[in-house]
Amino acid sequence: MADPMRIRANMAGDKVEVRVLMSHEMETGQRKDAKGDIVPAHFIQNVTVTHAGKTVLSAQWGPAISKNPFMHFRFKGGKPGEKVTISWVDNKGDKRTDEATISGG
Repeated sequence: MADPMRIRANMAGDKVEVRVLMSHEMETGQRKDAKGDIVPAHFIQNVTVTHAGKTVLSAQWGPAISKNPFMHFRFKGGKPGEKVTISWVDNKGDKRTDEATISGG
């Protein structure tokens, strides 16, 4: 299983500002190893962010996203002490879900 995501969720005025660093190799399937064999594609395909049971962000990614991707976004409706949950699924079926508590006020 992949390393935990590093998530920060803070109030910024009336919005929640979320920063996420995901640990993933994000192989494109176009690179060759030392023997000259193609390294198989392995990348995050779907990212979903939920808050209070509602999806606040949904993204479909491909092999063009960099290794260990960073994501930064804002949404309205959160309050300090509430949770933000981030999940991803990659093209091999691996999954990761982590959450953070909204801070600030």
